[in-house]
Amino acid sequence: QLQLVESGGGLVQPGGSLRLSCAASKFTSDYYAVAWFRQAPGKEREGVSCISSRSSSTDYADSVKGRFTISRDNVKNTVYLQINSLKPEDTAVYYCAAGRGLRLIGQCVLSSGEYGFWGQGTQVTVSS
Repeated sequence: QLQLVESGGGLVQPGGSLRLSCAASKFTSDYYAVAWFRQAPGKEREGVSCISSRSSSTDYADSVKGRFTISRDNVKNTVYLQINSLKPEDTAVYYCAAGRGLRLIGQCVLSSGEYGFWGQGTQVTVSS
């Protein structure tokens, strides 16, 4: 059973930066695509970014393009989300998720239903 643990969240001022980490109990690097989702209070969960198993493909929600960067280190079994120029509307619980279904072979998608393994989330709060 793949286990994911997020870290790196916190309270940051607008314009600040954070780096979120998603550590996996095991990553068979050839198989798992990983995505970051977020959910703000009273809102639906939103796909933020994803990366394919070998980093050949990434995707970002329009709302974060140019500010968020996803990367992975399969040796360390960790996926990172660098978040820059934070805005109050980025406040949410951020979750990482992993999957290896047919739609995730060589690519990734920002659809939560494609990911079968989820972490517990890390809170990001952007406020002055």
